[in-house]
Amino acid sequence: MDDFTIGCHLSCSKGYANMAREAASIGANTFQFFTRNPRGGKAKDIDPADVEKYFGLANEAGISTILAHAPYTLNPAAAKDETREFAIQTLADDLRRMETTPNQLYNMHPGAHVGQGAEAGIDKIADALNQVLASDQTTTLLLETMAGKGSEVGARFEELAAIIDRIDLDDHVGVCLDTCHVWEGGYDIVGDLDGVLDEFDRTVGLDRLRAIHLNDSKNPIGAHKDRHEVIGGGHIGLDALAAVTAHPALRHLPFFLETPHDKVAEYGDEIVLLRDARAELL
Repeated sequence: MDDFTIGCHLSCSKGYANMAREAASIGANTFQFFTRNPRGGKAKDIDPADVEKYFGLANEAGISTILAHAPYTLNPAAAKDETREFAIQTLADDLRRMETTPNQLYNMHPGAHVGQGAEAGIDKIADALNQVLASDQTTTLLLETMAGKGSEVGARFEELAAIIDRIDLDDHVGVCLDTCHVWEGGYDIVGDLDGVLDEFDRTVGLDRLRAIHLNDSKNPIGAHKDRHEVIGGGHIGLDALAAVTAHPALRHLPFFLETPHDKVAEYGDEIVLLRDARAELL
């Protein structure tokens, strides 16, 4: 297996060991999972025996990096106090649980300002993260690039930079770039990938980039709708996505497929497709 770190989103309902086993079965050497129901709620207790078994299986499969994903419903920028407090409590609980598998990645959608204005949303998100980040944590929290749907914060690189600038323990914070989201947010990763990455570097810093969500898009550039498509089936296309995986500034990062499939095996087909396309570019 080459140095291409790629996997997909898996169900955590059967535990860590099962996710490692499923990832290995489709040729993946990483995976992403929700920390709990994607719509929120109480997380399932972590089984120490399952985690111990996971470490053995992950070692066999060459899995060293995994990405946990916060529930979509969390909104630390919410106008309602109870909604915001729920987000803060969940983030704090998730980050504590992540220390069961140290030195991993935890991804979240920054939030939506729901009419308060982007600046107010940025302030609230940063304040929430200042409440939950701990100096001794080993987990890196990632802010995801967004498509700009509704009042989402984070569709522009400047907004992510503004959040990070307000965080005290910013060494524990990075960014996850979603190819569908940045494309629908107006960044031309098909015609000017170098330019987009240069802009990201000037604004946020490429050293902050820690993971890539690799998705095609059902919509043209700038649509602001957040509609993922299978690799090669959308407006971004296989060639451009392969170029993302092979780019010198990105190819060392872990890539996570969030494409619309009903069966885990279908992600395996995409992994083979991307490995072959990437190999032709290197």
